[in-house]
Amino acid sequence: MNILANTRAIAAPKFNRWLIPPVALAVHLCIGQVYALSMFSEPLTRIIGVRAAAAEDWSLQELSPLFVVAIAVLGLSTTIGAGWIDRQGPRAVMFLAACCFGGGLLVFALGVFTHQLWMLYLGYGGLGGIGLGLGYIGPVSTLIQWFPDRRGLASGLSIMGFGGGAMIAAPLSQNLIDFFSSPTSAGVGETFIAMGVIYFVAMSIGAFSIRVPPPGWQPETAARDDAVAIPVGTEHSTQNIVAGREAMKTPQFYLLWILLCLNVTGGITLLAYASDKLIDTFPEAITTAAAAGYVGLLSLFNMGGRLIWSASSDFIGRQNTYTALLFFGVVFYMSIAAIGQTNLTLFVVLHVLAVSIYGGCFAMIPAYISDLFGSRHMTYIHARVLSAWSVGVILSSVINHMRSPQVEGGIAFSLGSAQVLYLAAGMMFVALICNLLIGPVSSRHHASPGEHG
Repeated sequence: MNILANTRAIAAPKFNRWLIPPVALAVHLCIGQVYALSMFSEPLTRIIGVRAAAAEDWSLQELSPLFVVAIAVLGLSTTIGAGWIDRQGPRAVMFLAACCFGGGLLVFALGVFTHQLWMLYLGYGGLGGIGLGLGYIGPVSTLIQWFPDRRGLASGLSIMGFGGGAMIAAPLSQNLIDFFSSPTSAGVGETFIAMGVIYFVAMSIGAFSIRVPPPGWQPETAARDDAVAIPVGTEHSTQNIVAGREAMKTPQFYLLWILLCLNVTGGITLLAYASDKLIDTFPEAITTAAAAGYVGLLSLFNMGGRLIWSASSDFIGRQNTYTALLFFGVVFYMSIAAIGQTNLTLFVVLHVLAVSIYGGCFAMIPAYISDLFGSRHMTYIHARVLSAWSVGVILSSVINHMRSPQVEGGIAFSLGSAQVLYLAAGMMFVALICNLLIGPVSSRHHASPGEHG
């Protein structure tokens, strides 16, 4: 296993750092498949009946927690992966991610063929969730090392793939289902076998293509100190190092945690049932194909927001960027609830802008962490902040579940959505306050020279 050692991943002295973003992007585009999981909701309810659901088939209620479980495990596995990256480097972690994610899809397929629900949760939620977490954390930490002078750009280049993964996974999934469907099969099991192999190969190529900077490397465009370069326009950037466990004693850590949790809760709530909301609000103007195109548009803006807003924060500052985005997030969420359901164009424009803000706020977290605590322990701190992602997804699931009885009781889906959107706007406002309260980390938390924490 020496080929997985970090020493085998050290780049040559003249290595072009711009070769790393495509590698990171490729891995995140693979694990971004989780956002296309809903493509299988309906086919999974007719595994036995094939053409129509049979009495023995699974219900949507039995399948719906699968996404939440996968994201919850993702948040937990990043904690383990962070420590491993610090000791072994990203290559071994990213290869394990490929094994877990690809293998998880194969276990899922076996669960489909044997019609065992627990195997679906073990495969996608358990093994797949571990693959999601390890695959997420590895490329991000490596890009931050390669771009200490443009941390926002580095975060966006990597994390944009996770937001845009559904753009590839959705049509791929549908085409594979159509190809494998037959009078005796819904095509789901075969599709997951094919995707398991495809994603394993793609992520493995990314793992063995990743490179880490050689000792003492620094970009030509930035003169940096021992560990951290100060990005342009970043208010609270530090040349000091804060150890991982020490960072968790600071108010800045918890303010970032709450900010991310609320942004995820509001964003996932907005994205949930996106096509259903569009069809329910404009039933005479929207076809199923148009609703699918709308979901793709949301994915595009989610992906674009992660890159554009993160890269912009290198010039206008992380805190300034968050302040602007969270403020407009409050405006957009409230506008969607109040007037966004009266006009189709307004509905679409407000939603895609709000989703781009969700993506941008999500993607800037690694850069913000590096600004506040230094880059040396960024992976460790980032992994613990990401637990807010898991909590946010669970909260959004609870919120959407609370809306279901309203819809079943005859209340219009759009009216229930408006109530949820006002709640999401309130969350964005609280996140805005948290951001404004973030200041420089007190010197008492700084590590002494030579301390590694």
